[in-house]
Amino acid sequence: MATESIIRSKQTTEIVDGILTEVVCTLFSDHIFVVVTQYGKMGTLISVAPHCVANEISKPTLSTKILMGKDEPLIHVYAKHLVTFVSEESGNKPVLLALALKDANLESIKSIKKLIQSCRLW
Repeated sequence: MATESIIRSKQTTEIVDGILTEVVCTLFSDHIFVVVTQYGKMGTLISVAPHCVANEISKPTLSTKILMGKDEPLIHVYAKHLVTFVSEESGNKPVLLALALKDANLESIKSIKKLIQSCRLW
């Protein structure tokens, strides 16, 4: 009798702007872990968490916090752009994002977002 794994994970690899880019998405009961790397390492670890305001009907706002690595303003922007849809589509679960990019620009971030969407588990 085959048993189902408690941890569900999906990964993909693609060349983005001439750089091998790997994406791994792992679904846990209370978080989603997304790794995006062009170095083969985890890089900067960012927590992206939704915050709901009491008595508000609108979407929750997302806050980002650097847990490990460089704390630069663009990292927060990249994190929100890359995984906002992950949190929203999963019922507002918090997302842990590991980000290690060699060269980030608007076009590469858009391509990486599509890679993350192709690994959808939520």
